[in-house]
Amino acid sequence: MTGENPVTREGRGPLWTEERGGRPAPEPRRGKSGPEQRPSHGAPEARQISTVQSVERAFDVLEALAACGGDASLSEIAARTGLPYGTIHRLLRTLLARGYVRQESDRRYALGGALVRLGGVAERMVGEWAQPYLAKLVELSGETANLAVLEGDFVVYVAQASSPRRLRMFAEVGRRLLPHSTAVGKVLLADRTDAEALALFERTGLPRKTANTITEPQAMLAELHRVRADGYALDLGEEELGVHCLAVPVHDGERVVAAMSVSGPAERIDALDRRELAEGMRRIAHAFGRELSPRAAG
Repeated sequence: MTGENPVTREGRGPLWTEERGGRPAPEPRRGKSGPEQRPSHGAPEARQISTVQSVERAFDVLEALAACGGDASLSEIAARTGLPYGTIHRLLRTLLARGYVRQESDRRYALGGALVRLGGVAERMVGEWAQPYLAKLVELSGETANLAVLEGDFVVYVAQASSPRRLRMFAEVGRRLLPHSTAVGKVLLADRTDAEALALFERTGLPRKTANTITEPQAMLAELHRVRADGYALDLGEEELGVHCLAVPVHDGERVVAAMSVSGPAERIDALDRRELAEGMRRIAHAFGRELSPRAAG
């Protein structure tokens, strides 16, 4: 480690970046500064939004497929949505024609490739909207802040705001990790039922990343119960030794749609009052969740 070049270390977990010689390490691209920069949608609580029933039902079908893990039979869709079979057939024909649904060889229906394009754009926009709130998390904690979502069986980091400190955590935006060894993953899994969490563990296993990783399904369920009770999750060197993280859920009024976290060297995170930090983080996450709320889109 010589000269003025930033030093990075990539292990099985996040990247560390350390500045040398006063030269600033590269900062991630930031969005507009301040929540007020995004156009206001008015006062959603006082507004009744008019909806189109057929569009609502089409989205019910797509969300049912997503809730079933990406594919489902006609009967499973009906059970999830409560819609008549004939209505579901008509909706599926339209969604099939547009590429948002595809039919498998076993006649099950699956989410289609057209959703990838929409999802990528939406994910980028959510990351931009999150920047002012992530900046507040950095101000609150002094550590790097992240926004992550659950895509299938993986946690994906979609936005980050860096700590101003020389030694700081860096998790590449777009990076995918299994959820069981991360604080953001635990927060997102805690919003699922035990049965859904166990099904995910069955598909992915619980591979050990460090000596601290929880690798037993029942122990992981107990950890998720604690997260639900406390309202926040911890990663105490479970993804990478020496890195600690605290995460809270982002709720849009209907469901947990993302997780926000702060991460840093274990000794610095441990020096913070966890409950006080979590309370402040929940306030920030709640404000961001209100911006993402469907009721804010009227």
